[in-house]
Amino acid sequence: MSAWRSLKENWLQPFLFFGNNLLSLIGGAITTASAFVLIGFWIVSIFGHGGSSNPYLGIVLDLFLPGLFILGLILIPIGIWLRRRQLIAAGQVPSVYPQIDLRNPVFRRGIETVIVITFINFVIVGTATYRGVAYMDSPHFCGQSCHVMAPQWAAFQVSPHSHVDCVQCHVGSGMKSYVQAKVNGTKQLIEVTFHTWPAPIRAPLNELRPARATCEECHSPTRFIGEKLLVKTTFGDDVKNSMTRTVLVLHLGGVDSVSHFTGIHGHHLNNFEYVATDNDAQTIIAVTAANPDGSKTEYVSSDSKGPVQGVHRTMDCMDCHNQATHVFQTAEEAVDEAMLDGTPSSALPFMHKEALQLIQAEYSSQAEASQKITAGLEDYYRTSYPDVFNSQRSNIDASARRLVAIYDRNVFPNMKVAWGTYPNNIGHMAYPGCFRCHDGNHATKDGKTLSNDCSLCHNLLATDETNPSVLNDLQLQNELHLQ
Repeated sequence: MSAWRSLKENWLQPFLFFGNNLLSLIGGAITTASAFVLIGFWIVSIFGHGGSSNPYLGIVLDLFLPGLFILGLILIPIGIWLRRRQLIAAGQVPSVYPQIDLRNPVFRRGIETVIVITFINFVIVGTATYRGVAYMDSPHFCGQSCHVMAPQWAAFQVSPHSHVDCVQCHVGSGMKSYVQAKVNGTKQLIEVTFHTWPAPIRAPLNELRPARATCEECHSPTRFIGEKLLVKTTFGDDVKNSMTRTVLVLHLGGVDSVSHFTGIHGHHLNNFEYVATDNDAQTIIAVTAANPDGSKTEYVSSDSKGPVQGVHRTMDCMDCHNQATHVFQTAEEAVDEAMLDGTPSSALPFMHKEALQLIQAEYSSQAEASQKITAGLEDYYRTSYPDVFNSQRSNIDASARRLVAIYDRNVFPNMKVAWGTYPNNIGHMAYPGCFRCHDGNHATKDGKTLSNDCSLCHNLLATDETNPSVLNDLQLQNELHLQ
């Protein structure tokens, strides 16, 4: 007997005979359909340009579709075993198995069933996979489906980049970035599944895509901006919530028409390198500047007592604009901004002081914060200013709701996100920011220091004045929101 005839009679014909059952046919169809979808994604990913760069694509390609493929393979022998056991029990196992013949209606019906089910499964699996990947490309998936991203989602929705998909900044192009995205997405799925995610979630600058591949897709760092007038409005902790304004001109600069590097942006386009002692780059111990002749000058902090060691990085936009999208406010900024809008009302005595005390208190959850902030504000005015409480109850209630919204927007106890968890490196008021380098303590071996001259970056036109004359001169006295 030839090898082919032996294989056909002893293996292939029994396999097809016993495999002609609904469970095995469904398994075969699932395996075939998932295989077609997988191969299609592989072809597009490797040779095409229309593949998704979503980091969670790895979940689909590495877990879901292979899982379906294996499930189908498992169903095939299970169905064969069940059918064989059933026929043996009924004494209906043939001594000679049917020939492989398309003219045989039983055999032909099995083939037709496999083809029909495969086509249906291919349409279902393919459509579901495409729609799933498209959904995973959306900010709603990143922010809402993954509950641990609630802080980032809250900040994203009110940011200038709320119309930009997360994957446009967080996932790169090319095979290397594609593989990294798949691995990272699968890692995140495992962390969420087994509750091992970090809290709070951090995004070290060195682990993010460089600004040239993200920010500079839309923003040119060399664009000349020139000067910008900034008006900062704050409220006091006195009974009248006294409002004052600080007015300054920022020298943003850039590259002007004759290719001169000027202002804040221009002076930081010099390929600076630095060394930080932490992944958040809040403590910078050394800065290296490139000179026109190709040499380099190193400025080392006087606080550094030993060898310069730490996280090395070449400076780009994200070193200052580190909260370009996920902006978390300080409590003072949030309350001042809200009171400038009119709620909480500055007409309520000591509102600024009480608001800060209430939203900066420690709560175990946002639900507890909502209850205690509302009750605390009501109790304060009921006991300290009963006349105000009775006459301005609606104002007090609206103020309480706004304070709760401020808290919910910035503080997430379950993710260990509190006021100040995510520092903002623009400026130097609430966080070190500019002073991480420009503190007057970074010097070369021959004593030359990185300048901390304020006028290099801005000119103060008014500081904490009730009615700055410069705004009257510019006829901007009513432009409270001017920035």
